[in-house]
Amino acid sequence: MEEPYDYSEVYQRLPLHIYLIYGMGHILNDVCASMWFTYLLVFMHLVLDFSNTQAGTLMLVGQIADALSTPFVGYFSDQGDNFWLCGYGKRKAWHMIGTICVILTFPFIFSPCVKCENTSKTSQMLYYSVFIAIFQFGWAAVQISHLSLIPEISPNEHDRTKLTAVRYAFTVVANVLVYIVTWAVLHLGGSDNDKINYSDAKKFQHIVFSVMVFGTICSFLFHVFIEEKNLNSEIQDVRGPRLRTDFKELFSDVRLYHVALNYMCSRLFINLTQVFITLYLHEALDMVASALAVVPLIMYIASLVTSFVVGSINRTFGRKITYIFGTVLGVSACVFIRFGTGTLYVRYLIYLVACLLGSASSIVLVSSLGITTDLIGTRTNSGAFVYGVMSFVDKLANGMVVEAIQGRHEEKGDPWYYRDVLTWVCGGAVLVGGLAVIFLRNPRRVRDSTQDLLFESDQGTNENIN
Repeated sequence: MEEPYDYSEVYQRLPLHIYLIYGMGHILNDVCASMWFTYLLVFMHLVLDFSNTQAGTLMLVGQIADALSTPFVGYFSDQGDNFWLCGYGKRKAWHMIGTICVILTFPFIFSPCVKCENTSKTSQMLYYSVFIAIFQFGWAAVQISHLSLIPEISPNEHDRTKLTAVRYAFTVVANVLVYIVTWAVLHLGGSDNDKINYSDAKKFQHIVFSVMVFGTICSFLFHVFIEEKNLNSEIQDVRGPRLRTDFKELFSDVRLYHVALNYMCSRLFINLTQVFITLYLHEALDMVASALAVVPLIMYIASLVTSFVVGSINRTFGRKITYIFGTVLGVSACVFIRFGTGTLYVRYLIYLVACLLGSASSIVLVSSLGITTDLIGTRTNSGAFVYGVMSFVDKLANGMVVEAIQGRHEEKGDPWYYRDVLTWVCGGAVLVGGLAVIFLRNPRRVRDSTQDLLFESDQGTNENIN
């Protein structure tokens, strides 16, 4: 073997501005996702007067469209060398397409049916379904292309974890922005002590417009300052050829199914908490309109604070221990919800529950995404498809569970129904995710080591470094 090359001259830690600009690239998606998961059912049911089942069906349409779009986008993003926009960067090209779809469709979802307000609910559902399907395709294109840039940007495990943590921190910032704007609009608009109703339709439009302007500016900055080709060329030498895993090899790897189960359960816990916390506050605790913004806001402030330290926790204790810690926090919050009643709980302890849910969400999501990047390893040319598979399982499961929950609520009409949903469904999801992590074999990871990387290059092996 040739004399070892000075690795420190080849690979350097990523500069701070790369982390920051990368994180900004998903903010438009994040503000839309926050509105989608937190307020879609509220808007459709309480503002537009769709039934619980109809509102759940519209969310299911979106989740199915997203689920089908993610592997499609992932596959063609990996294979996109001949795509006419790929001179711009094959990941960024899909990111741009998705951004355009989101901007053009999302405002119509949170608006009354244009020139069809007096038609049947079935006709209106068809109207909204078209916009929802296009929006979800765009959202999936942005999500998958943005995630698949992580293993492209850096071969180093700690850098990838930090990129994931920064990405999640910006997600939290986006959610906090949504809840602050929502609180301000509802509070200043005179709904502070009122329940949500049809008169709030205009207010939701103002909220959507405000947060989307901010998200669009961030997407523009991402496309201006992130140079995909330059990033690839800077790190090409240190990790050797980027490998593409064929379908047979990918789907025969049992770790794929463990990681997919963990990712699905993590997203179920996070998304279902976000979807049903507002309905729980509205129906079970009978809280006023402004509380539907304040409690989720507290959740995401706790998530933001936790996101600053979750990378260090991962480095110190490893992904498994970190995820299990998040599981304990999540289950504790669900236990509080199950037994929480009375004035003390409604006035004070609900905010402690919000902090626990927010911290748990931050920990399990960052850890789960880190586990997924470990599975990808050096096979970054298959990265988008792997993320697509994960997202397919996640979105399909979320849509089906929400539809089942809403349909069941139509039958029962129990005011404490959403308390039980948060307790058993969300708590069960994060618990199963923790069990999946416990039984997951350690992924073969790329280590920050000179000789390991050189050995991989010299031997031409297709195995990741242990």
